Amino acid sequence: MLGTIVNTCCIIIGSVAGSVLHAKISKRLQTALYNALGLVTLALGARMCVTNLNKSEYPVLFIVSIALGAVIGMWIDIDGRISRYANRHNASRLAQGLTTSCLLYCIGTLSIVGPILSAVYGDNTYLFTNATLDLVSSAIFAATYGIGMIWGALVLFLWQGGIYLVAYLLHSGDIIPEALMVEISIVGGLLLLSSGLAILNIKDCKTINMLPALLIPVIFFLLKDLI
Repeated sequence: MLGTIVNTCCIIIGSVAGSVLHAKISKRLQTALYNALGLVTLALGARMCVTNLNKSEYPVLFIVSIALGAVIGMWIDIDGRISRYANRHNASRLAQGLTTSCLLYCIGTLSIVGPILSAVYGDNTYLFTNATLDLVSSAIFAATYGIGMIWGALVLFLWQGGIYLVAYLLHSGDIIPEALMVEISIVGGLLLLSSGLAILNIKDCKTINMLPALLIPVIFFLLKDLI
């Protein structure tokens, strides 16, 4: 849970700092920080993908997962639904900001894959990276909407904590095979690469719409065991 605790603390610190120093967070500084974090996200995604590709027993599964995940996500229109929900005109200014920030903190590759890797391998690298991103994001949100954005820390803790708990219990019962974690890691690495491209404003691949790709390896292994 260390990664999730650090991530939560970063949002609290960022929210307090943003509300106090709102006039001093320039657009240039925001851009510089996001560029640096975008490069880090690309590097982590590439490492995660390349490292696990050599271990994969099903070299085509990640291609099928990304393709099917993108089609399912586009059909459900996850990105569009989240955007419309966050931009409802009948919500208050604080509610809009809090909704948008919570979606940003929770609905992302780092925030979903991170707790799983932490629970299974004790690897907090992705959660620490997410914490750094959220530190910057929370400061920017708080500078715009006020100290009320600090409530996003509680939402993130419950979200990541829940994912961590489920992954830990399943792994303890040997329900999550190593081969499945390899496939999830490959797909997660590709989604991280996609997120990095979006952070750097190079290409918006609608990564949120591709999140169902993380479920395809799980479904594949369930079907394989049944057959």
